[in-house]
Amino acid sequence: MNYENTNVIKHFATVTRQRREKQNRHRSAVVWFTGLSGSGKSTLAHAVEEELHQYCCRTFVLDGDNVRHGLCNDLGFSIVDRRENIRRIAEVAKLMTEAGMIVMTAFISPLRTDREWARSLLSATDFIEIYCTAQLAVCESRDVKGLYRKARTGELKEFTGISSPYEPPLEPDIAVNTGEQSLNVCVAQVLGVLAERGLVRGRSVNCSE
Repeated sequence: MNYENTNVIKHFATVTRQRREKQNRHRSAVVWFTGLSGSGKSTLAHAVEEELHQYCCRTFVLDGDNVRHGLCNDLGFSIVDRRENIRRIAEVAKLMTEAGMIVMTAFISPLRTDREWARSLLSATDFIEIYCTAQLAVCESRDVKGLYRKARTGELKEFTGISSPYEPPLEPDIAVNTGEQSLNVCVAQVLGVLAERGLVRGRSVNCSE
């Protein structure tokens, strides 16, 4: 909900995003991974983060399950609650870009309108959409939590891909075939896009743990 409050005034800090980026020696951005449950979003996001860490980048992964343990633990899985879940994540991701970080989000985010709204919060070069294109049968075969089985028997309602829709991106920045390609190949493809956007420039010999 959007509540108007004339007593709330935005504060502009002296330490700006540009100064943080200069200190970090890289631009900040949101790398938004989307795809069905089991498509490999979280696995790929964390693998990309590991590589970026080796490049001395300031990073963080916002993972769907982890966020629902805290920030969004009051939300269910109805379409309304899912949209609110994505709204909160998009706002947090925007704040993290202001902190100078490369933030990766790993959420099904099934609706195009919600993903486009998240994109609208940022400049055109700050939002990078990664579509994990694993086929439904592959996603089901990876379902260690048994969610697809429960969805098909009706035990689990409003499950994306079975009883609730998933709208694939029409023009993602890159579509990665996480169902057939190896993790290393997928990581290399994502890093290639990030390099094109000027986020990755090579490992630094002075980078320390």
